[in-house]
Amino acid sequence: MTGSYGLRANSSSALEKMRQLIQQHDDRPDQPLPTERELAELFGVGRREIRRALDVLEEEGRIWRKQGKGTFVGPAAPVQPLVLQDLPQQSNLLEVMEARLQLEPGLARLAALRASKEQIALMSRLQERMQPIAPDDGDQHELWDSAFHRAIAEAAGNRLMLSLFDAIDAIRREPDWQHLRIQARTPSRLVHYDQHHQRLVRHIAARQPTEAAAAMREHLLSLQQALMDAIHCNDDEEQL
Repeated sequence: MTGSYGLRANSSSALEKMRQLIQQHDDRPDQPLPTERELAELFGVGRREIRRALDVLEEEGRIWRKQGKGTFVGPAAPVQPLVLQDLPQQSNLLEVMEARLQLEPGLARLAALRASKEQIALMSRLQERMQPIAPDDGDQHELWDSAFHRAIAEAAGNRLMLSLFDAIDAIRREPDWQHLRIQARTPSRLVHYDQHHQRLVRHIAARQPTEAAAAMREHLLSLQQALMDAIHCNDDEEQL
């Protein structure tokens, strides 16, 4: 069944629409959000994807849940990125990685200068949530990985850069490229990525902007190389 939003059925799309729903619900904090079943029907996803999206939002402090009462917006409203129009909707993964390499090291540098203790604690929690995820559960790994990088972008304290991050992240999660992302994700690479994430949190918490930017750049270069290897592997298979 496809809900009124007509989105692809994964946790990332559910999280994106949940963020929009929360924005619309900010002026009614005393009224609960729709139930998991209603949200699943509305967005055209499974209840598992809704629960995962709600887990991220609760970890971020966007919502709180009380058994028997429902899910409510709060305690703090999220930072609202500026809405940018006419951003290119057609791209490819290598262009996305080039854009990330230009943007995210700067976000990490600013986060090291501006992040609050609460924002640093959130980064640490999100980083820890990625560690027990099985390598073959790509949907859940991408959900928490995206939330981790967004937490850094939000901590940078620049709404325009946050909007650019959101636009690039939405392009990155295009379902047509999912098979390449799966190929690029191996158990050994996930170990390295987790080490990168830990270093990022340490540098940001220690107020080391240069080191944080360098760690982010190293991380993104590793991701870029993994995607290039996956693309070349696909090209070789097509030639056989």
